[in-house]
Amino acid sequence: MASDFAIFLGEMMRRPTQVVAIAPSSAATARLMTEGIEYVKGPIVEIGPGTGSFTKAILERGVAPDRLTLMEMNPRFCEALCEKFPGVRVINRPAQDIEKIKLSGIGAVVSGVPVLSRPTIQREVVGRAMNVMAQDGFFTQITYSPQSPISDEMQHELGVSSEKLGTVWANLPPARVFKFRKRTH
Repeated sequence: MASDFAIFLGEMMRRPTQVVAIAPSSAATARLMTEGIEYVKGPIVEIGPGTGSFTKAILERGVAPDRLTLMEMNPRFCEALCEKFPGVRVINRPAQDIEKIKLSGIGAVVSGVPVLSRPTIQREVVGRAMNVMAQDGFFTQITYSPQSPISDEMQHELGVSSEKLGTVWANLPPARVFKFRKRTH
């Protein structure tokens, strides 16, 4: 099997609109993205898993493969994910379809999908994920911006609040991780 980086590079050249990162996320970023996920009840969904850096970290935290669903648009990444992670449900669909995959009470969504400064994507991805998420569930998002990838105004519109979990300087480029939860009124 080809290395994750070789698959990533090949798909970045073949499908540049689908692969927007410049390199797979680091193990340190994956650990921060998945912090606390082992305590989540209900299904877990990863959107935009790419070559599976976060998937590997989720499973290493003790999450059973049959609780994890991966939503990936790139067919080559889907093939590689199925090979690497037996027992994990891999769906070749965009993150916007999260309401259509017949899961509810989702405990956590781990997102590698770029949402920064893209209000339509924020509504279609984060908003729809919140519709099928458990009340105490959370949505973890990677960004390369120092600020939250979702503005205060959009957070208000979506009914979410954010918490910055930290920065991973050893990632290429440095990554920030934010956690979003349904706002309690």
